[in-house]
Amino acid sequence: MSKKIRLNAFNMNCVGHIHHGLWKHPRDNSSDYTKPEYWTELAKLLERGLFDGVFLADIVGVYDVLGDGIEATAREAVQLPVNDPLYVVPLMAQATKHLGFGVTCNLTYEQPYLFARRLATLDHLSNGRIGWNIVTGYLDSAARAMGLKQQIDHDNRYERGDDFMEVFYKLLEGSWEDDAVLKDKVRGMYADPKKIHRIYHDGPYYKVDGVYNLTEPSLQRTPVLYQAGASQRGNEFAAKHAECVFTGAPSRELLAKGIANIRRLAVDAGRQPNDILVFSGLTVVVDSNEKAAREKYEDYKQYASAEGSLAHMASGQSIDLEKFGLDEEITPEKLEALYPGRLQRVGSARGRNFLEGTTRRKLLQSRGFGAQNSAIVGTPSQVADEIAKYVEETDVDGFNLTRTVAPETYRDFIDLVIPELQNRGLYKEAYEEGSLRQKLFGRGAKLPDSHTAAQYRTWK
Repeated sequence: MSKKIRLNAFNMNCVGHIHHGLWKHPRDNSSDYTKPEYWTELAKLLERGLFDGVFLADIVGVYDVLGDGIEATAREAVQLPVNDPLYVVPLMAQATKHLGFGVTCNLTYEQPYLFARRLATLDHLSNGRIGWNIVTGYLDSAARAMGLKQQIDHDNRYERGDDFMEVFYKLLEGSWEDDAVLKDKVRGMYADPKKIHRIYHDGPYYKVDGVYNLTEPSLQRTPVLYQAGASQRGNEFAAKHAECVFTGAPSRELLAKGIANIRRLAVDAGRQPNDILVFSGLTVVVDSNEKAAREKYEDYKQYASAEGSLAHMASGQSIDLEKFGLDEEITPEKLEALYPGRLQRVGSARGRNFLEGTTRRKLLQSRGFGAQNSAIVGTPSQVADEIAKYVEETDVDGFNLTRTVAPETYRDFIDLVIPELQNRGLYKEAYEEGSLRQKLFGRGAKLPDSHTAAQYRTWK
């Protein structure tokens, strides 16, 4: 296997992220997430491990479907409370030189003109190490909080997303020429006005008429573009826009099919298959010997919250699972009776896969580690074996390593697994210089000419 594995730390600006309940573990420090040193120390740790980046998830809204409220969500800190992911980036950037930052921002509730300024500012302050995970949202609670009666239809959110991205590219790629900034003190000319162009956009959802006068071009101009949609429409959006895709599947076979589909769609969009790096989720509990690893795993499980995980899932599917008895079989017919038309809407196939033929008790039992995600548990060699198999059998490019007990999750992986991967030639020995995009793709700081954004560099 020739490819070097890419690695992000999967985290969130909150207490409970994926494996719910583990914040209660005595060695976990995730409840310190509001303190600057929590983020600076994490960043330095990850850079010691040569992580490509920290991938910061985010949600707008709250998980309020289970039991028609937030009782379990608040009690178990199921991504509540949650702070804005953008504002920890300057802290971590100041503490590091190479670590990249992928921040999740929901474009459905943003305006592209101001949003472009925020990300360009972060790219300046991080010396070109910022990435944006493009999401369109999935929580009805978010839509209500933002003044809508209900969430915008799934495919329509992506249609809006395409229009948003066109404005975004025009602003970041099309307004200022590469040599517009002169900083000429002798002539008294900071920027050449002839090389700053007015932007017009009259789309179905967004309209802009003005000079992009908010920031000068940053090192990358457009941040590295991540995307994590799971539907076919989401994959089509990713094939057009994304450089890194975060995906997952319950088996290697299904993951391989999903990755092949994304690469095929990229080719259909006029790109190369390797223009997109695909990341999958990864949970690891590792120790120096198998017995110690198993004991650590069992220790962690004592603090896990299956109910918290169920609250997370219920909102993702917009189905209140407490409407079913513990041992009552969940069937499509019962779901249709409770939620007419729900299974015909987006997410239905995924919902059926999770729910059909099961019971609430079985769902709780399957979440013994506070999440649906299973963990690789073992020695450094065993963990490396499993990671290598995933890469060989699925064509995945890298992983988003989920935190369980923080920061122990990352420290154990760095101290035990990274050296094993390096010994096998599967992981880098040092960082490459340059921007996040350069580190990931090795072809410069800016989006390549093959990307759809290049067409908006009309000044070239």
